[in-house]
This record gives sequence, structure tokens and C-alpha cells, in this order.
Amino acid sequence: MSDNPLTGEVSNSKLAAVFDSAAAARDAAAALVADIGLQQMQVKVIEPDEPDANIKLEPEGRGIWRTILIAHLRLGIAGAVAGAIAFGIMMWAGLPFVTRSPVAAALVTIFFATVGGLMLGGLVSIRPDHDRYVQATHDAMDARRTTVVVHALSHDEQQRARSFLVQRGGEVTGTL
Repeated sequence: MSDNPLTGEVSNSKLAAVFDSAAAARDAAAALVADIGLQQMQVKVIEPDEPDANIKLEPEGRGIWRTILIAHLRLGIAGAVAGAIAFGIMMWAGLPFVTRSPVAAALVTIFFATVGGLMLGGLVSIRPDHDRYVQATHDAMDARRTTVVVHALSHDEQQRARSFLVQRGGEVTGTL
């Protein structure tokens, strides 16, 4: 599973390395597997006329749904807990509007904190860090260039692949 407790994807760290030629991209992909030790299923080559580019970019359809569920559940609960703590602090501080109607204050505070947590869950779910990675690949396809996509299993693996691809002349864009 994922090393990130808020997602349900196996690979949270992705890279897109754009090369001018398909041969250079295929050579870099093969070298990633041979020299860096990535598995073949972690490295994909996307050529300009690739019909399944989006599937190669984001192959974890189920993982995305797990990310939506896990992120909302965990961050919603964290928001509720933060709201309960905030209510406790306000009660302890003796704020008049809280001490006069503690049930209403507790419900409102916990409700809004839970909604805030759920909104953060939504932000995690839409994965805004993937936009640059996906757009770089689509821009490369439009420019008739070839992209090597890496689905790293850890941030360290992503950084090693990034360094390797930069040394090979790739223009690298990655997720967080």
C-alpha cells in the first residue's frame, strides 16, 4: 500500500521526463529498470500518438477511489477531533457564548471543524500536484516528443529516478 496515510494509491510519487526522440526515451526507460532497479511496471513510455496516455499516467483507478474515501474519512475525523479540542479550550477559557449554551457551541464548533476536515480531504483527493505532471506529458505529445513516466514507490525512489533522467537529458516534471 501507500507510504502516505491519506491516500489509497500504491504510487504517490510520479515523474514525467520528456525527451526529443522516442529512441532516447526508450533507452532511458530501459536504463531505469536496469540501473536504478525499478520494476518494468513502474516505467512507461508515452509516444506522441499514444492512445492510452491517460491510463499510463494514472493507472490506479481503484487507488484513486480509495484515496477519496481514506482522505475524507481520516481528515473528517481529524477535523471533528480538532473541533472538540477547540470547544474544550473555549469552555476551559470560560468564553460566555460557549458557557451559556455549551451544547449548541459544541455542535457548531465540531460541525464546522468536521466540514473543514472534509474540505481538506477533497483537496487531497483531487491531487492538484498531478496537474503539472499530466500537462507536461500532454504538451510533449502535442509537440511530437516522447515521455518516460515513472511511478515511484517512495519519495527516495522518485528522487533517484529524477536525477538519473536529468542526467540522460530529460526535462523532468514530478508530483509531490
